[in-house]
Amino acid sequence: MKLVNYRVGESIRAAAIVGNQVIDLNRAYVAMLEAQGQARAEKVAEALVPANTIEFLEGGDKSLEEAYKAIEYAQAEEATNPKIVLSKDDVRIEAPVLKPNKIICVGHNYREHILEMKRELPPYPVIFAKFNNAIIGPEDDIPNSPLTEQLDYEAEFTFVISKKAKNVSKEEALDYVAGYTIVNDVTARDLQRRTLQWLQGKTLDGSAPMGPWLVTKDEIPNPHELEVVLKVNGEERQRSNTANLVFDVNYLVEFLSSIMTLEPGDVICTGTPGGVGVARDPQVFLQDDDVVQIEIDKIGVLENKVKSVTNAVKVGR
Repeated sequence: MKLVNYRVGESIRAAAIVGNQVIDLNRAYVAMLEAQGQARAEKVAEALVPANTIEFLEGGDKSLEEAYKAIEYAQAEEATNPKIVLSKDDVRIEAPVLKPNKIICVGHNYREHILEMKRELPPYPVIFAKFNNAIIGPEDDIPNSPLTEQLDYEAEFTFVISKKAKNVSKEEALDYVAGYTIVNDVTARDLQRRTLQWLQGKTLDGSAPMGPWLVTKDEIPNPHELEVVLKVNGEERQRSNTANLVFDVNYLVEFLSSIMTLEPGDVICTGTPGGVGVARDPQVFLQDDDVVQIEIDKIGVLENKVKSVTNAVKVGR
């Protein structure tokens, strides 16, 4: 299933993308239950297939199973209700997870990227955080803030947690994964390197484009064989495969859940391959109107344009 959040006006709801159709999962499930004569259909649907994406993920395999039934019902009935089956052209697709409790990023996790940054393989994952203000969707522009002159791209294969995870073993790790998506870990290199801590260079508004959807894990049984490619204006800048991760998904779930409790909807960005702009000779950074395209096997393509913003205040000493 390709899970999305879609917006119509001020309303944001969970849906599945099927071709050019956007199927509202909650409303489709309500309609199916009502057709079956189910009493209190809206209450049942609210519990099993809620309209909020993170609440839907909390439902785990049962919610996913019922959501597939809702999709089949909507398609079989050729639903004409515009609140159930919508055209992708008539709605705005937002990031598949909008307000996660945590966005955990892993640095230096592809061997070639570690080498280009002139570092040694880390004995433990290098982790840092981004925040909700950074998330934008596949139809949004990447803000080019006047605070930075070194805006860089980072293609990231990303997974999302499905249920509370604490001290999970590698063998059980994928049971706690809801699915997979793409994040561009946009980084202001000059801000990142002002101090030993990277955070300020990683948390600009709009610095985590996410999408184009969340592919549920049943469609990607092996997350460690996926090609990752990033292009800027059609020019290839990054290419690798998730087989080259130093710390794979299973290890990261085990490692992170030993440190902190992972919760449904938590977003884990697994690191970027070699080819980032700051490591090139000469260095190259994102400019206004650049188009950044990231493609990952079995997930799809995330594409965003860079656009300048002016409402930023520079703070100096």
